Amino acid sequence: MPSLTVDGARTRAAALSVQSYDVDLDLTQGERTFGSTTTIRFTATDPSSWLDVKPDELISVTLNGTAVDVAGLNDGRLELTGLQPENELVVVASMLYSHDGEGLHRAVDAADGLAYTYAMSFLDAGPRIFACFDQPDLKAPYRFRVTAPEAWLVLGNGAATQVSPGRWELAETKPLSTYFVTVVAGPYHQITDSHDGIALSVVSRQSLKDALDREAADIFEVTKQSFDAYHRMFGYRYPFGDYHQAFVPEFNAGAMENPGCVTFRDQMVFRSAVTDGERSQRARTIVHEMAHQWFGDTVTMKWWNDLWLNESFAEYMAHRVSTEATRYTDNWIDFAYMRKWWGLQADQRSSTHPVAADAVKDALASLDDFDGISYAKGAAVLKQLAAYLGDDVFLAGVNAHIAANEFGNATFADLVAKWTEAGAVGLEDWAQAWLRTPGLDTISVSRTATGIKLHRKAPEAYPATRPHKLTVGGYDAEGRRTTVDVLIDSDEVDVDLDPSLAVVIPDVGDDSWAKIRLDSVSLENLAALLPKITDGVTRAVILNSVRDAVADAELDPKVGFDVVLGMLPTETSDIAVGTLLNWSSTHLLGVYLPYEPYRGQLAEVLRSRLETVEVGSSVQLSVARGFARFTDDVDRLKGWLAGTGVPDGVTMDADLRWIVTLQLARLGAIGEAEIDAELERDSSSEGIVHATRCRAALPTAAAKERAWTQITTDADIANYELYAACEGFWHPTQAELTASYVDRFFAEFPGTEKLRSGWVVGTSAQGAFPRYAIEQRVVDRAADLIADESVAAAIRRAVGDRADDLKRALAVRSVFAD
Repeated sequence: MPSLTVDGARTRAAALSVQSYDVDLDLTQGERTFGSTTTIRFTATDPSSWLDVKPDELISVTLNGTAVDVAGLNDGRLELTGLQPENELVVVASMLYSHDGEGLHRAVDAADGLAYTYAMSFLDAGPRIFACFDQPDLKAPYRFRVTAPEAWLVLGNGAATQVSPGRWELAETKPLSTYFVTVVAGPYHQITDSHDGIALSVVSRQSLKDALDREAADIFEVTKQSFDAYHRMFGYRYPFGDYHQAFVPEFNAGAMENPGCVTFRDQMVFRSAVTDGERSQRARTIVHEMAHQWFGDTVTMKWWNDLWLNESFAEYMAHRVSTEATRYTDNWIDFAYMRKWWGLQADQRSSTHPVAADAVKDALASLDDFDGISYAKGAAVLKQLAAYLGDDVFLAGVNAHIAANEFGNATFADLVAKWTEAGAVGLEDWAQAWLRTPGLDTISVSRTATGIKLHRKAPEAYPATRPHKLTVGGYDAEGRRTTVDVLIDSDEVDVDLDPSLAVVIPDVGDDSWAKIRLDSVSLENLAALLPKITDGVTRAVILNSVRDAVADAELDPKVGFDVVLGMLPTETSDIAVGTLLNWSSTHLLGVYLPYEPYRGQLAEVLRSRLETVEVGSSVQLSVARGFARFTDDVDRLKGWLAGTGVPDGVTMDADLRWIVTLQLARLGAIGEAEIDAELERDSSSEGIVHATRCRAALPTAAAKERAWTQITTDADIANYELYAACEGFWHPTQAELTASYVDRFFAEFPGTEKLRSGWVVGTSAQGAFPRYAIEQRVVDRAADLIADESVAAAIRRAVGDRADDLKRALAVRSVFAD
């Protein structure tokens, strides 16, 4: 199916102006299809154009009262000729419900058999729901009418009114881009509230009713605090009427910023115990999507190359506003440990790209750049810019940008112009260095007889002169800290710090975007000093430096592992504990290092920490989860499931039971019957996903073949079950069992693009890649696949990223082989 190019979008935008959409959906036609009738009113300055529509059956098309031959539909496009200055187009179609999280997704809750739907129109999924001119710069108001089963609730971008049993009308919206349009319909449980004249609600599946009732107060509190903060900050009231937050099943992203009706993955309605960090993450997601109501929804980019600005801005605001306005204050710790690390890895792969790319890609190729660079690097750069300009200038430019372009489209250049009008200078040079040039500098330390020297080195492939404004921290042997603010505007900068300090950390506050390297003296003293360095952000800077140096084969992975073992016994942040364990799982054990004996050492440290950690704390929950993931103590794990030997303060709720069950399955200590029994205890949709993961993890030939068949041939498998099968399939301890599937991945996985579309194609490719097969031949096979342009771009991109990780692992093993 062709993807819209920027030239095609510009041509159509120059020729058409859309006045309105009227969409009528019939959701009572059965489990497979729904009815969609769209009336579009638009003007045209050219006699021909095309319509985007992706139906199961295109029933009729009428242009200005004249029938259009539906046989002209080709790959989702219907050519239109004979356009008049003013036009009315009526399209009647039967559409397919989706199971991949895009289009109009339909999910049946295994807990009670109830069906739920929601519309996800991003990036080019809108035509799977209604006929449209699908590009971000052809905005228009929308009116929706929906026929649904009488017991259903219907929500959308406009205020919804039930006008008769099963019949709903949604109020006309402000002008929206097609990719923001949503309808949420099903027997959802709804809780309502209001704030500052804005009607609020949260909804979830009925099986999550008790959980939503528990969680609603926190969700509403964060929502209200954020509205107040944004109204003060922007001086522009939220313009889209009601504000619904729908927690929906099988959602691919964290959330989607649909104006007036934001959709979230419903794992954020916590049914089991969660850490403070996970609650904080939910708060940031709420704040992030709300930022989009102004930046992205009120003012929208003209083309997908500026999507980074929407996401970077919302990412920055999520961390800033959550910290300033809510009770969650660990946001920059999370950013340093998790979001920034995500972006740092992306910026070092062969697929790296500028934050602000030129508008030369088609829509789907633009989606490939929707990554840690678009989010985390952009947010880090905007944070620097706000500090450099000062809040007055930064926000004055943003507010002028919103006011000048409300309900329209704009470019990054338009925003730069507003910042310049507000008093900013030198932004073009700044943008060229930070936004239009990929890659990241390395900042390292050396000691002189009289002080400290910082060195800045740009990557050879992407040379640029990037200034860094940061704080250098020095620690003495007792852990006392001295800091110096530094502007790195040349390749060497002297810092007035005592060269005898035990540890020196460039960018101690995590203010820049760079690879940080500690000197040899600091590395030697690090183990002794780490327990005395209590600032969470600084500890994240240290770990990121260690992780990156290991990945670059500059630091022995055994030293990196020792840092993990050194941090875990005293770490007080559940975010940090989770990060340490995830890095161990994804990069150390079975990748840079042999799985054993290091797995056993990690499990022993976690076992010991369980005996001393604060009872009932978030850190205890993180440590307990980690112990369950890494221990081989089968008797203890089975005891936990039976309710014996469970640490005080730990609740064996549904999600923790599944973590234990997964590890027992990987160890071969249980089989199908035990997984079935656990599923009987938790017969929810969540339970089905967990059970799929556990079955894929079983160390038997039959289990692996069944999971592989699901991954590569099942067109109807729900997206979450697909991801779970991928997650359970590969493991370092099962290399011999899964060896034949390494070549099968390259032979068979490209064909899955014919089964699925959109987000799920690339996501499943990443999950199904044989990431523990650390062999040159796998890199070679990956190179052949990447060069094959007949393979879907999303698969080639995912394979390329995984292959880059394999190359680094091979280099680490080569340099530090035992």
